[in-house]
Order: sequence, then structure tokens, then C-alpha cells
Amino acid sequence: MTMTSNTLQSRYTAVRGRSVALAAPLSPEDCSAQSMPDASPTKWHLAHTSWFFETFVLEAHEPGFAPFAPAFRVLFNSYYNGVGAKHPRPQRGLLTRPALHEVLAYRADVDARMARLLSTVAHDAALCALIELGLQHEQQHQELMLTDIQHLLSCNPLFPVYAAACDVVPPPAAATLTWHSFDGGLIEIGHKGEGFAFDNEGPRHRTYLHPYALASRLVTQAEFAAFVEGGGYQNPMLWLAEGWDWRAAQGLNHPLYWHRVEGEWYCFTLAGLQPLEGDQPVVHLSYYEADAYARWAGARLPTEAEWEHAAAKDADPVAQLFGVAWQWTQSSYAPYPGFQVAAGAVGEYNGKFMVNQYVLRGSSCATPPGHERLTYRNFFPATARWQFTGIRLARDLG
Repeated sequence: MTMTSNTLQSRYTAVRGRSVALAAPLSPEDCSAQSMPDASPTKWHLAHTSWFFETFVLEAHEPGFAPFAPAFRVLFNSYYNGVGAKHPRPQRGLLTRPALHEVLAYRADVDARMARLLSTVAHDAALCALIELGLQHEQQHQELMLTDIQHLLSCNPLFPVYAAACDVVPPPAAATLTWHSFDGGLIEIGHKGEGFAFDNEGPRHRTYLHPYALASRLVTQAEFAAFVEGGGYQNPMLWLAEGWDWRAAQGLNHPLYWHRVEGEWYCFTLAGLQPLEGDQPVVHLSYYEADAYARWAGARLPTEAEWEHAAAKDADPVAQLFGVAWQWTQSSYAPYPGFQVAAGAVGEYNGKFMVNQYVLRGSSCATPPGHERLTYRNFFPATARWQFTGIRLARDLG
């Protein structure tokens, strides 16, 4: 990556500043709590993203390196086994110490040290690429901060508001759903090698598609409400066997964050409890729920190759591809042909998670601006619901 020191410093400052800004509406108590094992406290996100730069960049490149606090190496390690021990993920909410103000001091210290380093790195392409990886990693955590905050606040019967106005902006009202047909054939997918990409986005390779059709937009809240009211959660014929058992064990009859208030559906959002807006895309659905709805609608979920092929077309565009909701595909998260895990601890970033998960494409309303890409492969287990995950329907063509 070719980038001047000033440009890289400017980008670093902007990305790091946005993380702190996302935490600004929260109290110290909000920042310390953990609502479930899959979510992390805001304070932990702020510390871990600083840990990344201290551990992978400063430790190897800062003259006279000394850690801000040696214990942080364990406390704020996420899943990097090659780095050493980790604090158990389900117990991150028990870390009342260090306090939020100490975590912010840690960030400030790392930022000051990174500023000195950034003034000297323009000639080192490998180091610039590592720093860019750290910034992309922090942008991922910014989205997680918002989704984890929403889940935390949803556990409070007061339905507290994170921010009445924040940068999670709802999309325009839904247009009439139409179908776009695609011929298929032998195509190429995957990152072309220009600009940043995570390692799981390549290598670019050929794959074959049968003719298919893709819905022009995402499924709306009103459309999914019809599935709920029509007994979709009670019909085992619509569900994968494992999904039906999961639904039954959890006692689920509607999407996450939906509530009945005086006979009407409401949804808990970052702006608090709000009436369901029928023309807005339905979000916070598991793979199992998305798949069941697709069967009920006489359709299916697209493959990730179909999604990328359709999204790459300049003519006859499909709407709501980016900035609305991550879109479940029926593709299992697996390596592309020829994929190689990078050496060292940074190589643990994606490859070791390629099992028991499904690929989502696009980006959501919580994705930081500029972080989306045509080839981006997000991934979650089939039960995940707390992300901004929605449904794009697909059909086979003869």
C-alpha cells in the first residue's frame, strides 16, 4: 500500500477518534457491562483495539518498547493463541478494573507512540499494510460496539436510548419487490488485489453459476411480520431440523428485539423502543430464521457467489446491497481455492474460524463509512441474531 505519513496519520486519527466518539453517550457503567458471551463491554473494545497496535506494531517497531501495563497483554487479547494467554471471553464483563478512564489513558498513550512511529513509516510498505490492517480491525470493532451496546441496553426493562440521533441511519422506504434475472455461467469472484482486503477475500477464482434471480431489495419488517402472524415460527416444515430444535429450546416466536405493546409490534433500537416500520428492512435475524422465511416465501437464500456476481453488475442494479443490513447467504464459511493462512499470530485473523459458520455479504447501517467492499466476507454461526442481519431472497431459473 502506497501512503504518505501524513495521510496514514490522518486516517489513523480519524478511525481511532470515531471509536471514542461511539462510547461518548455511555456511562462508565454502560461501558463495563457484558450482556452475553458473544458480546463484549465497550471498555473492552476500546482497550483491545489499542492492544492490537501495541502488540503487533509498537512491540516490533518502537525503539525501546515498553508496554503501557504488562497485565493488559492477557486482559485484552481476544483470540490470538500465538501471542499467549487470554482472559476468558465470557468473563470480560467482570473486568471492573482497569476503570474506563484508565482504558482511555491507555488509548491516548498508544496513540501518542503511534504518532511518533507514523512519522517515519511511509517507506515501509509491509508496516503500512500492518497498520492498515489494525485500522480495518478497529472499524470491525466499531460495528461490534454498536451491536453489543444495543444488546446490552435491550436487557434493561427501561429500554434506555443510546442516542436519539446517531450515525446508524435507516434506509429509504422500500420499493415494490421485483426480481432480477442473471444468466450465470463461469464467473470470477474474490478480491482482485487492488486496495485493502482481508485474507479470506482471496484468491480470486472461477466458479460456475446456474441461472438465478435475485430480489431487488431486502425483506421488510411488514413482510416478516406476515410470516410471524402466519405461524411461521410454529411450522416445522419451514425449518432446518437443527434450526427447529434451536427455536424450540429458546422458545422463540419472533425476531430479536420485537415486543408486543397493546397489540402492536415494537422493536428495540439504538434510539429506544420504536413502533415497527413496515417498509424498513427486517434485521437481527439468525440464519435459521432467514432460511425459514425464504422457504415460506417460495424462495431461498442466495449463494455468496450469486450475491457478488449480481452486485458487480453495473447495469440493472440490485438495491440495498450496502449500508443497510448484512445479508445471509447459504454458503458455508470455507476457504477459497488456494487460500493460505499468513504466518505468525496475525495469520489467526480469519482462517481458523472457517468452520460451522455462514457467510454474509454487503454491509449494515452500523458498518463504518468506507469499510464496505464488494468482496467482503462477513461470517457468523447460524444462531447469531444481535448483528444487523437481514434477508435477500433468491430463486433458481430453469
